[in-house]
Amino acid sequence: MPGQIIAPKNLCILRLSAIGDVCHAVAMVQAIQRQYPDCKITWVIGKVEAMLLKGLPGVRFVVFDKGAGLAGYKALRQTLNGEEFDVLLHMQIAFRASLASLMIKAKVKVGFDSERAKEGQWLFTNKKIAPQAQPHVLDGFLGFAEAIGVPIEKPEWHMPINDEDQLWVSEQLQTNKPIAIICPAASKAERNWHPTGYGEVAHKLVQQGFSVVICGGPTELEKKLAAMIQANCPQELINLVGQTTLPQMLACLNIAHLVIAPDTGPAHMAVTVSTPVVGLYAHSNPMRTGPYTYQAYVVNHYKEAVQQQHHKPVAKLPWGTRAKGEGLMDNISIDQVMDKVRQLIADHYPELTQ
Repeated sequence: MPGQIIAPKNLCILRLSAIGDVCHAVAMVQAIQRQYPDCKITWVIGKVEAMLLKGLPGVRFVVFDKGAGLAGYKALRQTLNGEEFDVLLHMQIAFRASLASLMIKAKVKVGFDSERAKEGQWLFTNKKIAPQAQPHVLDGFLGFAEAIGVPIEKPEWHMPINDEDQLWVSEQLQTNKPIAIICPAASKAERNWHPTGYGEVAHKLVQQGFSVVICGGPTELEKKLAAMIQANCPQELINLVGQTTLPQMLACLNIAHLVIAPDTGPAHMAVTVSTPVVGLYAHSNPMRTGPYTYQAYVVNHYKEAVQQQHHKPVAKLPWGTRAKGEGLMDNISIDQVMDKVRQLIADHYPELTQ
């Protein structure tokens, strides 16, 4: 590749958010570590995301507080004062991330290719990754590793799960049954499936011998959704919504047999610990943002939704075009979800097939 930078000794990564995206970035970071085991890696990251990845081997995290305004930029500059990196991988197109990149001294600053370097990111970099045709977000990130001489291979993850968190989970989920986790809430309510569907799927899973757990964050929306799911399921479910830290949730996902989720961070967290995911998609293209290694189990209503809104086939729309509006997720049926659940069980746990 023209302009490729080989074997950096001191590398900085700028990727602040979100949970799913930093999970993708971990695969890239660990590919770099395998290729360049002596490279020192500093990762500038958001506060919440740092909570999930603390303890990641061989990575120094510098937390950038996105909500602190000017003080956040000053703190970042002070933390990195006197340091200069061989390479900065500027992996976030948001303008505030580009402003943060001004606080990072590096000989080479690598950004996205011209097609994807939106919000003026190209003004803040002096190298670009190679163009890619319709990549998954993770493939886009791996392009940054390729730009510094790392061969592109099947992504791998080795996530930091400590014994304390794993013990906590084993105490909460004291069961000999296989575990199915429902992470029902996305960051935007319109991307959530309805509680009737989740409740009925939970009911069917319990009937098949699963212990069903609901996981999620502490917001009132998530707590209300969990309560409505329970109200739609005649059996008692294990409700951990709002009761886990991010590392504890990762530990939960690690011991689960399957996860059901819309377009949300925990779906990608599950991928990092090799737990199969049934993804529920109508607003975003799962080929771009779906569970990377479990695309076969996605219930996908994105194509019909986006074509109906834009009156064009997906192939003629810009990559990453989203479908908008409420009610799109209602097109996903309980039977479609259960078909994917049965396919997943047959593929991964044939001993559970009745």
